[in-house]
Amino acid sequence: MRLLAWFRAVGAKFFHHSEIAEDIEAELGSHIQLRADDLERSGLNRAQAERRARIEFGGYEKFRAESHEALGGNFIETLLQDIRFSLRMLRKSPGFAITAIVTLALGIGANAVVFSVMNALILRPLKVPHAESLYAVERGNDQSINHSFPDYLDLRDRNRSFEDLVAYNVTGAALVTGNNPSSVWLLEATGNYFDALGIQPYLGRFFHRSDEHGPNSAPYIVLTYWYWHSHFQDDRGVVGRVVQLNKHPFTILGIAPPDFKGTLLFLSPDFWVPIVNHEQVEGLNDLNERGNRGILMVMGHLKPGVTQAQAVADLNSIGSSLEKSYPKDDSHMTFSLTSPSLAGDWLGGPMREFLTGLMLLAGLILLAACANLGSLFAARVADRSREIALRLALGSSRRRILRQVFTEAVLISLIGGTVGLAGSVVLLRGLSAWRPLSTTAPNLTVPVNPDVKVYLVASLLAVVSGFLFGAVPVRQILRTNPYEVVKSGLSRRAGSRITVRDLLLVAQISICAVLVTSSMVAVRGLIRSLQSNFGFEARNAMLVGASLSTAGYSADNMPAMQKRLIESVRTIPGVRAAGSVDRPPLYFGANSAIVFTDKTTDLRPSNAAAEAMTYNVSPGYFEAAHTALLAGRDFTWHDDENAPRVAVVNREFASRIFGSTTSAVGGYYKRRDGTRILVVGVTEDGKYASVTEAPQPAMFLPTMQSPYVRGTHMTDSTLVVRSDRDPQQVAAAIKSTLSDLDPGMPVTIEKWNKGLNDTALFASRVATVALGVMGVMGAMLSITGIFGMAAYSVSKRLRELGIRVALGAQRKEVLEAALGRAFKLLAFGSVAGLILGLLATKVLAFIVYQATPRDPLVLAGVVLAMALLGLVATWIPAQRALSVDPMMLLREE
Repeated sequence: MRLLAWFRAVGAKFFHHSEIAEDIEAELGSHIQLRADDLERSGLNRAQAERRARIEFGGYEKFRAESHEALGGNFIETLLQDIRFSLRMLRKSPGFAITAIVTLALGIGANAVVFSVMNALILRPLKVPHAESLYAVERGNDQSINHSFPDYLDLRDRNRSFEDLVAYNVTGAALVTGNNPSSVWLLEATGNYFDALGIQPYLGRFFHRSDEHGPNSAPYIVLTYWYWHSHFQDDRGVVGRVVQLNKHPFTILGIAPPDFKGTLLFLSPDFWVPIVNHEQVEGLNDLNERGNRGILMVMGHLKPGVTQAQAVADLNSIGSSLEKSYPKDDSHMTFSLTSPSLAGDWLGGPMREFLTGLMLLAGLILLAACANLGSLFAARVADRSREIALRLALGSSRRRILRQVFTEAVLISLIGGTVGLAGSVVLLRGLSAWRPLSTTAPNLTVPVNPDVKVYLVASLLAVVSGFLFGAVPVRQILRTNPYEVVKSGLSRRAGSRITVRDLLLVAQISICAVLVTSSMVAVRGLIRSLQSNFGFEARNAMLVGASLSTAGYSADNMPAMQKRLIESVRTIPGVRAAGSVDRPPLYFGANSAIVFTDKTTDLRPSNAAAEAMTYNVSPGYFEAAHTALLAGRDFTWHDDENAPRVAVVNREFASRIFGSTTSAVGGYYKRRDGTRILVVGVTEDGKYASVTEAPQPAMFLPTMQSPYVRGTHMTDSTLVVRSDRDPQQVAAAIKSTLSDLDPGMPVTIEKWNKGLNDTALFASRVATVALGVMGVMGAMLSITGIFGMAAYSVSKRLRELGIRVALGAQRKEVLEAALGRAFKLLAFGSVAGLILGLLATKVLAFIVYQATPRDPLVLAGVVLAMALLGLVATWIPAQRALSVDPMMLLREE
């Protein structure tokens, strides 16, 4: 009944506001009039009686507010009053309002951007039915996502934990729908791919497991909606059309739904083809080789009720059986499960670590912003202490004043959050449309458009931030003695004790120093990577991609065509050297193979001497790549299928297998299939899969022999061309020359430097830019915080400074008195931040080359940066302190 009565009172409050207000006024007035009547009867005249009755009654406004509150519904009314009052106060202080809004916009905007990226790449489920039960299968202790097709078949047919298992691989091809071929990215998928994922076609039909009847038995294509829309202009008649894929006829079966682009978030294929047509797509018939780990990923939905642990145990039992059945091909067949969206832990692990660290730094930016605003808010409340004291003396409650302060703080934070969120949405939409590797991987995208989660998190951060910095002056308000403030005024002698504002400023500077340290570590790491010796020289070199498989060449005629390509390019004026490599170093990872010493007879993987990076190169490659040959000789065209198997190895390989460089030349080692390889040369070490990797053994095999070496088939030809001529002129000459050899062969040309930046250095560049932006934001917050503290200190001590000047104080003494405290706090905060920065930047070692915060240049840079920030922030307050005119100040007093 009480609750019902309260709702009635609230309703009456809203719908009969004026009537209730009149009733309260009449009620309060009647109390005063009755007391005045009593006083008048005691002998006072009417005017004196009413004056004394009002004095005895007390705070009229206080009782009226309490009456409204007792009737219910007062919260909304007072909230609106507080909002109007806050807006008036902010309008009177535009400098403070703009500073606060921009500060919060930076902090909340940074968090919204980073959270949106984390949400899109890690937290948001894939757009497939029952995404929560979809897992990718990783193999071995290194958690590799690659599998062989025979192993996949065994896992698919023998497991009892998955509804079904699918496999797919990513590759490039040439598609001809008219006259000219176009390069495309496609997924080779098993026939059960769409059925197992539960995807329904938008148009036509998908291929199924029943369509597979052996190698090259299912020449079908399923287009993505995006590719159908952009290349076929939504033509529904495309279903059933025959197109040429690598000069083989394929029939378009259907169109995938608009929201399905595969299960890799960062790569959108143009279409899917059945994996049984692997030979037609890639020109090789190696799908059924158990030792060839050419399948990118195996994944599937767990059955209802099956846990991850049960599924892993099931797969491990199958892996143990495979190790016994195929000891030469299958080793370390233990399995684990992971999310398929970021290619397992190969990319997902570093991505999660980096985004977690970035989210922490973004949170530090927001904390720094809150500390900054907390300090400004405390100073603002101190300036309004006389106003607050008068309000308390007139009967206002401290709770009412606190509510108005929190309303102002949350209002500022909501405005700042709205501005920051609007800026982050614009930035995120730009990131989603960005294609960072437009040349090497045009289908690589960053799908980070914000969703409801991002808006909710930004709103929550805005409200929490408002309460955080709004709570700073609470203690100050609760301890305010209105009578002392009114009597003594605003002037207070600056004491030496540490205040809350001082602590907030130290915390803010510490956070900013962490951000500056992290950004300098990233910049230093990027500079190191650009100046490092990778075992090749990318300057003045071009990468010419001539994919022989997409032009229809088979493994048998690729070597002869490749020789013609190289010899033709070498005849171009200005070309100093040219050679080919199947995959350039630091180009989306590297191929590897286990090797054995020549004395090893049991060639099981557990007896391998090393796992070496493997490259198939032509004669002249080392000269074109500027890879130093330390001993022995280069390959020649006579190192063909009729010659003994030979290799050139790097120094690390020679040390591990032969003990030294000199012992390696002329020595033999074995491949997994037992083939003995003669080492004819030794090169310098380099970087092969990652710029952050430790020294790795590597072997280079001649292309004329590679088609016949198991597991290292040559599928694509990348020419390395070194020239001192203008790159555009050389590129035009190369295209013309290769077009004369085969007009239907797709050719791509780029500077090796650019290709290196787009692949191996891409993560370092992104990390450097991201942390650099955060470092700049931290510097801006540091400047505003120090400036606010210094300016406030000078403004409150102008009279003291004027007296010091009048008594003969020197400029140095005036500056020390005015800004000494600010510089001490800057020093304390910088030291604390530098120490924290040494610990906070360890995560960069996974992405940034040779990242170490203990670098003397980094330490010196942070110290210099923080000192410069202090000088910039205190420049204006210092000028004001030095320009003090004691006579003018004394006249004002």
